[in-house]
Amino acid sequence: MEKVVIIGAGSWGTALGMVLAKKGHEVIMWEHNKEIAEKLNTERENSRLLPGIKFPERLTVTSEVDGLLAGVKYVVFSVPSQVLRGVITRLSSQIEDRMILINTAKGLEVLTGETLSNVIKDEIKGKYHKNIIVLSGPTHAEEVAQELPTTIVAAGEFENAKKVQELFNTENFRVYVSKDMAGVELGGAVKNCLAIGAGIADGLGYGDNAKAALITRGIAEMIRFGKVMGADELTFSGLTGIGDLVVTCASRHSRNRYVGERLGKGDKIQDILDSMVMVAEGVATVKAVYNKKLDLKISMPIVEAIYQIIYEGADTKEKVKELMTRELKEEFY
Repeated sequence: MEKVVIIGAGSWGTALGMVLAKKGHEVIMWEHNKEIAEKLNTERENSRLLPGIKFPERLTVTSEVDGLLAGVKYVVFSVPSQVLRGVITRLSSQIEDRMILINTAKGLEVLTGETLSNVIKDEIKGKYHKNIIVLSGPTHAEEVAQELPTTIVAAGEFENAKKVQELFNTENFRVYVSKDMAGVELGGAVKNCLAIGAGIADGLGYGDNAKAALITRGIAEMIRFGKVMGADELTFSGLTGIGDLVVTCASRHSRNRYVGERLGKGDKIQDILDSMVMVAEGVATVKAVYNKKLDLKISMPIVEAIYQIIYEGADTKEKVKELMTRELKEEFY
């Protein structure tokens, strides 16, 4: 059995910690807020985010940083994408060659437009880049914590990806491997943007036809974006592309779909964010993807419309009308 540290005690970090602890691994989950960490340890559940699901015996929580990674082989980063750089910087002096670094956040960094694996590479100064693995797929923490059947992908250098596959895989949590880290990361980032669009359609009451169109045309945008960024097109037909997109656009658990639904009903973005307990990664990622697609001159009309709704206050119905009345084209171009 392994000793694993999970950086971040949100719903996803907690759910992954429970998977590992139930397998018999020693899991230490790090929470930056000392009071919350103590509460989690005392109550033995994440009552705010995953109420009613008790922690396994081998899962403990700490807020201490000094010596946190001592004797650890696997470090799982489960923090919001826009704070990942700061967290890596804080821990970089403890990172050693034998450690495998697993990132679970989905997004691009707004400030630089970088993928999150590149953010990690920047902050560990060229050391141990082969040890970075991305863990991503169509997963909601609520269902994983309840041990409902789930599939996910570990992507990166193949031998290390296989180790992560073996670390996490259970009869209820099936892990596949991929060498296409770029495709896995970019699918996870773009799908969060598109899920906001799906929510907007729901909020406007546009029905299943519109949702199917948005998902399908969204995949086309995801592929165009990913290919320019060096990803394998085939990856987007898999779990981390269409799989993650479908679950995020359709599920009641999806934070990004929820944000979009409220936008479609006329709520203001800041009011929506202020009312939420958890982070909707797609809001920041829309800005990062939009800026990147401008730099790379990629056609992504759905992402552009979502950006304009969130950041420029554009009218949702007008944006839908513009999408529906664009210049006529072949389906595949």
